Amino acid sequence: MTDSINKRKSEHIRITLNEKVTGDTITNGLERYQFIHNGLPEINFEDITLKTNFLDQEFPTPFLISSMTGGAALAEKINKNLAMAAEARGWSLALGSTRALIESEQFRPSFQVRRYAPNTYIIANLGAVQLNYGFGVEECKKIIEITDANALVLHLNSLQEVIQEGGNTNFENLLPKIEKLCKELSIPVGVKEVGWGIDGTVANKLIHAGVSFIDVAGAGGTSWSQVEKMRSQNKVKIAAAEAFKDWGNPTADCIRSIRSYDISQPLIASGGMYNGLQAAKAIALGADMVGFGRSILKEATETVESLVEVFETRELELKMAMFGIGSNSIEDLTVNGRRRLKIKE
Repeated sequence: MTDSINKRKSEHIRITLNEKVTGDTITNGLERYQFIHNGLPEINFEDITLKTNFLDQEFPTPFLISSMTGGAALAEKINKNLAMAAEARGWSLALGSTRALIESEQFRPSFQVRRYAPNTYIIANLGAVQLNYGFGVEECKKIIEITDANALVLHLNSLQEVIQEGGNTNFENLLPKIEKLCKELSIPVGVKEVGWGIDGTVANKLIHAGVSFIDVAGAGGTSWSQVEKMRSQNKVKIAAAEAFKDWGNPTADCIRSIRSYDISQPLIASGGMYNGLQAAKAIALGADMVGFGRSILKEATETVESLVEVFETRELELKMAMFGIGSNSIEDLTVNGRRRLKIKE
């Protein structure tokens, strides 16, 4: 079991770093929007603040390191670097799937990053489908205890599980189990996709079940059916996966769809996010936080310093976008930014 977990997680990292794992035509949708430039912003650039509120807490930035990895030798180095960079720049950190740390104690160090990030908001992560395969409240409590996490997010990855060898594909009656978990855990429980997006209809069901936040994790970035296709030896699954490389709801569409419902719970915009300008657009559309994943993975395999440089760049890009429309705070960006965001003609 431990060898197979390590092999699978290591292959995920290698493929995501080195292969084309995105679709050919699908994007995150944010390129369809453009800010109306304000030539007279009437603010001091040095006064712009990225402080924001999420789940009734104040955060230094609206940036999140999206769930990526854990359960492999290389993952321990990656998560250590991510944790230290998050601590240095005030980013939040979502861990990769923690199923492995329950199945084998060998992989726990790759998820135990609190010692590197004592003040960082850490979100543990588990596949929602595992609630149909023996995981319940007690296992989730153990995950939270081992990782010292501030919140738990359940990921939805149905198409990945179909292509993955030995994947768990019984997604039946998960909503009542998610609702039970939300009631019995003492920390916030969120739900995220893995790159195909959560729309308003699904988000509405989740919020009514007691979910505290949604990470849309829309299309436009990594396609996990593509990743699993590259791991597969099954010719039928390889061919079938190819048909779904452009599948999913673009990140921008997910945000708009969810906010069209009477949903006030926090939204995280992830899925194909590459820069701070995209982050500004996502926030103007209605996101509260913005997550970066594969676009920072290369630096995460290198050094903390290279990650910090990328983080500083994303922060500068966001501040420049805010300066360009005359917003000196994230709160103002959510209001003024919406007014100054137009669909490209």
